[in-house]
Amino acid sequence: MLLKQTVLSCILWMSTLACMAQNDLSYYINQAVLNSPLIQDNQNLSDAAKAEAERLKAFYTKPQITLTANYLFAPVISSDNGKNELILNPSDPVKYNGYDMAASNGGAYQGLLNVNQPVLNGIRGRTASEQILVTSKINENAIRLTAHDIEKFVTDQYILCIQDLKQMNYLKSLIAIVEDQKNMISKLAANGIAKQSDLSLITIEYQTQFNAWNTFNATYRRDLMDLNILCGINDTSYVILPEINLSLKQEEIASSAFTERFRLDSLNLRATQKMFDLKYKPQLNLYANTGLNGVYIPSAPNRFGASAGVSFTMFLYDGKQRTINNKRTEILIRSTESYKNIFIIQNTVRKSKALTEIRMLEERMTITEAQLEEYKKLMDYYRQEVRNGQLSVVIYINVLKSLALLQRDYVLMQANKQLLINTYNYWNW
Repeated sequence: MLLKQTVLSCILWMSTLACMAQNDLSYYINQAVLNSPLIQDNQNLSDAAKAEAERLKAFYTKPQITLTANYLFAPVISSDNGKNELILNPSDPVKYNGYDMAASNGGAYQGLLNVNQPVLNGIRGRTASEQILVTSKINENAIRLTAHDIEKFVTDQYILCIQDLKQMNYLKSLIAIVEDQKNMISKLAANGIAKQSDLSLITIEYQTQFNAWNTFNATYRRDLMDLNILCGINDTSYVILPEINLSLKQEEIASSAFTERFRLDSLNLRATQKMFDLKYKPQLNLYANTGLNGVYIPSAPNRFGASAGVSFTMFLYDGKQRTINNKRTEILIRSTESYKNIFIIQNTVRKSKALTEIRMLEERMTITEAQLEEYKKLMDYYRQEVRNGQLSVVIYINVLKSLALLQRDYVLMQANKQLLINTYNYWNW
């Protein structure tokens, strides 16, 4: 009696929870994407790359204005007139101890405003920005791929939870059948129509199915916690997840999102090569400064002035490094193309394999569904025969166990079909 009340309480509690509004699959996927540190890291890297592109554009094209100040104090010990004294500029160019006046002049005094303007550097700025923006696109594509991976992993875990719930629901209906039969045999045994051993057998089967329900309930709790862990959700409450029914996305994919990473890798190699080639273009800079620049402090007020100039640099020969680096880039691009081609072949086979397994599983499910219908009819007949004393309880229990195993197999088939659909949809993207 206590066991019966416990079962009814658990089932009632489960039914009440099931009626409550719960989070669905999209909620868990969104939370997993939102809480993913890998996505956040790639997003930060993408934003940082865009900021770096702006910096490089300014570095190559904008003037650089600096303020410099220098003060050098270099006194000497003069021996003029037979008297030693510490001075900055001795009258006798020979009779002194200290740095050579031709090198130090006793000191240097500078306070300059400098302007350096790169010329003909627009292409450098654009090329550097293009390279950084390719890096940003690589990070953005990594975000897409990571989010897609998360969607698959979360959906797989969600399907396992639904599988546990379906097993519990099947066992709940089976427990109800066994309970009804137990009550009936109990009445028959009380009237001397059924044997006490029959009542014991059906009671044991009742307890067996209830233990199985408890096992799947514990498994569901574990899988539900794993789902929360996977999604980064700080929640340990017991919730009933809504069922899902995934469908195949068999529309033709013009360009797989997986192959985008190979295209971006090639673009990155091209951008790197283009940036390397820029060192062979002429570099021209204009510079100017104004301010104080003197070496003799008494004349410092008269040493304010200005200067301007131009610098030019151009590579003439470096051992054919440009040709060698271009050859290296082409080799790496060919390698990237090889990876892309083998991925396309493998992905085609993966999708075909998933579709074949789904089709074969559906055939098995159709047969199993027909078997379950026949089992239900047989159980109705057997219940009536047991009631009339025409069938052994042992036979009834054996058939009941076969039904339970078949139901569990059917639930596994349903879950495997959903997992295969999720796998196909993952690769067909």
